[in-house]
Amino acid sequence: MHIWTVHAPPEAEPDAAPGVTPAEAMPGTTPARPPRPPVLLREAFSWAAFLFGPLWFPWHRMWLVLVIYLAVAVLVATLLPEQAAPYAAFALQLLVGFHARDLRRWTLERRGWRLAAIVAAPDEDAAWGRLLAQRPGLARTAALA
Repeated sequence: MHIWTVHAPPEAEPDAAPGVTPAEAMPGTTPARPPRPPVLLREAFSWAAFLFGPLWFPWHRMWLVLVIYLAVAVLVATLLPEQAAPYAAFALQLLVGFHARDLRRWTLERRGWRLAAIVAAPDEDAAWGRLLAQRPGLARTAALA
């Protein structure tokens, strides 16, 4: 069983009546773009971030984290002795792998996304099923995307 955190986009109205869009709830307003679906993030080590950190960050639009990562990598390469630098670089990659999902949660939070739910399920499909059964208000945004 895995733990998944569910993050709702800033424009989502999870407590609104099912089938009612934000534009219908507030007459005279129209959404600028179609609603975005919630994001499910699994609590686990990220092999992709561990192996491809500098590419994984821009893939998930984590620009500030990429800048911080590059600054730390440059500091490791320039300030540490030549014999210790490879070990420190490996340790940095391990930290990235262990904390990649936390860094992604932090980035989503900075952009206005909020933690909508925590779901325990064996895989992503089961997590979506449990989420939509628990929170039908999120079902509409997930189905439209």
